[in-house]
Amino acid sequence: MTDTDSRSDGGTRDAVLEAPAKLTLSLRVVGVRNDGFHLIDAEMVTLALHDIVQLSPGPTALSVSGPFAEGVPTTPDNLVARALQLTNRTAAVHIEKRIPNGGGLGGGSADAAAVLRWAGFTDLVAASRLGADIPFCMVGGRARVRGIGEIIEPLPLAQRSDEPLDITLVVPPLHVSTPAVYRAWDELNNGRQRATPTAVHDSDVNESTFGENDLQSAALVVEPQLARWRDRIREAAGVLPTLAGSGATWFLRGQHHIGDALRDATVIVTRNR
Repeated sequence: MTDTDSRSDGGTRDAVLEAPAKLTLSLRVVGVRNDGFHLIDAEMVTLALHDIVQLSPGPTALSVSGPFAEGVPTTPDNLVARALQLTNRTAAVHIEKRIPNGGGLGGGSADAAAVLRWAGFTDLVAASRLGADIPFCMVGGRARVRGIGEIIEPLPLAQRSDEPLDITLVVPPLHVSTPAVYRAWDELNNGRQRATPTAVHDSDVNESTFGENDLQSAALVVEPQLARWRDRIREAAGVLPTLAGSGATWFLRGQHHIGDALRDATVIVTRNR
């Protein structure tokens, strides 16, 4: 983050913030609250892939540019505007969208989390009411994420030397509704809860649990085209991909230069951070 010393009467500083994407490496559904929200036990990491959020003194106003700006709202229901409201701050905000939209990579949540960090806001429970991914995006790194997303337990970033840090993302031109995926999970599981609600065990804190995703089967029910994309990615890369959370992004360990074979998708090679 870069900061200048200029301030408005409301205390707003000019600032340029990085808003890293998040990737859900593994996810277990371990229960359902009385209000219908699902309880999870997940492992998440932040990625080098990021949006740029620029703030300037003034009344709240949003503008967007960049390769993935299309479809991003600049209305008061944008998560960034809601984050400013939560912190009783105002700012003119410009977002350069480098994170693909609608793929489950937390772009909107990352932008809101960047604003909350800039404002010095640290209440993860309150932040979770804006969006379940925002608390993790505020903390970043690698973490075990529980509850509905508000319980964050940082994990070591250390990995074995033979494990690459590179991650290949494939974002197909699909939109998958997260609420619909959880409803499908309910139907597939008949309300059953996992007996051992752990995605990351104490003995595994130095090793990632890539590939365990309770929502993958449900997402394939909600959007059957995801299966076709899974098979195309496997054919192009020679490796079976994993769905990121409720989708629609598939991901692979390592660098896989498969963009030519998947021209109708967005393929990004990035790293965790």
